[in-house]
Amino acid sequence: MWEKLAKHWFLVALAISFAVGYFWAEAWSHLLEWQLLRGGIVFVVMWAMSITLRNDAIRKSYARPLPSLLSIGISVLLVPLLCLPTIYWLPESLFGGLFIAAIVPCTLASASVWTRRAGGDGSVAMMTTVVTNLACVVVAPIGIWLVLSTHAEIDVVGQVMKLSIIVVLPLLLAQSMRRMGAADWADRNRGRLSGLGQAGMLVMVAIGAATCGVTDTSSSIEVTPWLIAMLIFVSAAGLHTVTLFLGIFFSRCMGLDRGKQIAVAISGSQKTLMVGLQMAIDCGVSVVPMIVYHLYQLVFDTVVVDHWKEASDVGDISD
Repeated sequence: MWEKLAKHWFLVALAISFAVGYFWAEAWSHLLEWQLLRGGIVFVVMWAMSITLRNDAIRKSYARPLPSLLSIGISVLLVPLLCLPTIYWLPESLFGGLFIAAIVPCTLASASVWTRRAGGDGSVAMMTTVVTNLACVVVAPIGIWLVLSTHAEIDVVGQVMKLSIIVVLPLLLAQSMRRMGAADWADRNRGRLSGLGQAGMLVMVAIGAATCGVTDTSSSIEVTPWLIAMLIFVSAAGLHTVTLFLGIFFSRCMGLDRGKQIAVAISGSQKTLMVGLQMAIDCGVSVVPMIVYHLYQLVFDTVVVDHWKEASDVGDISD
């Protein structure tokens, strides 16, 4: 038991951070007003994750960009579109939180790690990560404004400027530092940088949890907390699972090899927690769907990746 807990310590830590923020909301709620602090945490985490990305892998995607374009299209367009039907059964705040989870960019580190671990094409995952994070500056605010403007107050220009600072700037800064000689240092300290990023995530989860309520007073129907929890889990888990397997399906239809199928499936469906938490707090919607989506993708993708890794000598993912 203790070995399993040690192996999945971050999942346990996320749950504890959420509980601390939720049940001691008064102690954390004042931090919600410190936008500079929250932005600073996101900036540091994005930089720590970005500086470990090896930009030489991106060049491999230039010659054959189709797999990367497919993965980017799934992440930017398909996931948000698949999320839209959940508006019919989720309360407004929860739907808003899930839509933000759907429209934020691909994870900076885990998508590439999971892809390589499963024997996939890391260059496709890397290209998807970089492009979606750069594009989210425009894509996310406009998409949120189009879908959530009737449910929340959306400052499109403000979000564009904020995302430029906390997402694009640390990414460009980190990659510039690698080019100027910090690559070896970053590679040697990958574990410490990952720990810094995870610590920042835990703090943001606690802050975000302070904004959460179990029920939605704006809902026209009475629902129990257990029903709400079930609806959130089914919606977030279903969205990620369907997207992952659609990535495989579309990749096969295009005749892509196994390694690229894996890369498209993982990088097209995974979403970054930090940007989602920041935007959910700014827009005044629930952070719970973003956290559930992230937890589920960690657990589910680990199982799927381990299966693909065991079948690495077989040319078909379904084996």
